[in-house]
Amino acid sequence: MPPLGTFLKNYDTNCLSSKAADVATLQGYLSPLRSQSLIHFLRTPFRQHSTYTVLSKSANLDEAVVTLSSLSTPEPYTDALHACISAKSLHHGQKIHSLILSNPKLRRDPKLLTKLITLFSVCRRLDLARKLFHEAKDSTFLTEEVWAAMAIAFSRNGSPREALAAYVDMLCSFVAPPGDFSISAALKACVEVKDLRFGRGVHAQIVKRRRKVDQVVENALLRLYMERGCFEDARKVFDGMSERNIVTWNSLVSVLSKKVRVHEMFSLFRKMQEERIGFSWATLTTVLPACSRVAALLTGKEIHAQVVKSSERPDVPLLNSLMDMYGKCGEVVYARRIFDGMLNKDLTSWNIMLNSYAINGSIQEEIKLFDTMIESGVAPDGITFVALLSGCSDTGLTEYGVSLFERMKGEFRVSPALEHYACLVDILGRAGRIQEAVKVIETMPFKASGSVWGSLLNSCRLHGNVRVGEIAAQELFVLEPHNPGNYVMVSNLYADAKMWDKVDKIREVMKQRGIKKEAGCSWVQVKDKIQIFVAGGGYEFRNSDEYKKLWLELQEAMERLGYAPDTSLVLHDVDEATKVNWVCGHSERLATSYSLIHTGEGVPIRVTKNLRVCGDCHKWMKIVSQVTGRVIVLRDTKRFHHFADGVCSCKDYW
Repeated sequence: MPPLGTFLKNYDTNCLSSKAADVATLQGYLSPLRSQSLIHFLRTPFRQHSTYTVLSKSANLDEAVVTLSSLSTPEPYTDALHACISAKSLHHGQKIHSLILSNPKLRRDPKLLTKLITLFSVCRRLDLARKLFHEAKDSTFLTEEVWAAMAIAFSRNGSPREALAAYVDMLCSFVAPPGDFSISAALKACVEVKDLRFGRGVHAQIVKRRRKVDQVVENALLRLYMERGCFEDARKVFDGMSERNIVTWNSLVSVLSKKVRVHEMFSLFRKMQEERIGFSWATLTTVLPACSRVAALLTGKEIHAQVVKSSERPDVPLLNSLMDMYGKCGEVVYARRIFDGMLNKDLTSWNIMLNSYAINGSIQEEIKLFDTMIESGVAPDGITFVALLSGCSDTGLTEYGVSLFERMKGEFRVSPALEHYACLVDILGRAGRIQEAVKVIETMPFKASGSVWGSLLNSCRLHGNVRVGEIAAQELFVLEPHNPGNYVMVSNLYADAKMWDKVDKIREVMKQRGIKKEAGCSWVQVKDKIQIFVAGGGYEFRNSDEYKKLWLELQEAMERLGYAPDTSLVLHDVDEATKVNWVCGHSERLATSYSLIHTGEGVPIRVTKNLRVCGDCHKWMKIVSQVTGRVIVLRDTKRFHHFADGVCSCKDYW
């Protein structure tokens, strides 16, 4: 090996700190060093990140603590404390703190105070950080960095209100305006406590300083406005930024996804592509759930293409997100290809694939995969059984579902949660075994939730059991008095039974309570845009010549096949023509019609709806797939329906 001094000089000059081989070489120098050699090393001005890596090894920290006792300058203490922070070694940090306290010059050093407060906070000892801060505050003038470190310590340990209080105290102690370090700490605390007013005050201080704003501060300000839904303010901050790094873009994409601002998020993603911003796996993992939410398969495939092109191997969370996206866009074959190609699968990987089969109605494939999972020695959890039981419910696999519930408790020792009981009630109820479903509710160890009673009410509607349905409805009205879906289900129960007086009564109750039926909304992705349609809306589209032409062609073809709109569930006190017009204006029909016009022949149509598809639209979709020769994939709140050649994948069991 070359002399240590030569190595350090080259190491510093060539910026080789990221290379593991150089770190190993540096460790090779350190291990044989005697006390005097280490003293010299700690005194050298060279203090790169790799030094901290070496020192963070416990054995080196032990030697460092012994050696520090003979040093009186703050630099080596700063390095050693940084290493303690990296290793989260409270034990070594407290020893170094004792050495600092024994030296009057070091005791008041602001950099050492900052490091000690940070160490105590990362080690979850807020009490020690607070004690040190207050002792120093009473005896010396604190720099802004020390105040900011204490504010961050409060936020890091779940006390963001105290962080803001520390920021206010600091302002009262200084004549000069606050710096970037303390401002970013305050803004992060504002995000945590959702205090927009305080955040705007900090923003005003930034403007008053009349100097270039640090990028960390800009990112924190951007996140505050995004988290609080102030998208116009966030846009102004974003547009005014002198430069934007990957953290900025990731922050924006993440919050837009969380706030379900899908259109804006996709626009931002496109802009990132145009500006050739390098994507991190974190960015793509954030965008993919939004693709899943709105079934934006085209965007999801673009992301997949970027992953394939990358020289970097994708991590498991990204592959899981890709698989989930394909499953929730109705492309279960693609999801399985990703699953089979994964070198490392975690339990989440298995559960996502099982759920993909469940929501797409592929119960036999789901059962086979579950058997493979058990043979592979992977232990299932509660999420696994929710996917399996819901798959059984959707496909009418009653006996297997009931036996699986028992196996879950016995063979696999997974305690059923409320959602598992809801699935069991749904399995029995949809099969017409209403009384058995009621018995499950009466004997289960939990108080029945809205989802449990909702499953029972839906089963009563399917099988015309008004008596039990009314019991379920009364429970739902207590548990979820403002959920419009429950009132609609009860109204449909009465409408099926031709009990129009009770339908009117339900409508009156909704009016008195100010409850409005949730509007049906469907959307499709055509090229790179999401098109949204609301039931009864889309007037401009419905009045277009291309729509009228398509509608007439479909109507003639469907009439030849004997189709007539089913208006039995529409308001009974309006004329038949109005009923037909109302049914024909359902959002999924408008979205499907739009796709038929604006996509090429043979291209599958993919529609997502915010409510469950009605019986007449389900029948309409089947016939449209037959007369046009197009595959239609409809995702509602319950499951997928794959329509092809006049047949649905659900086999009309939904």
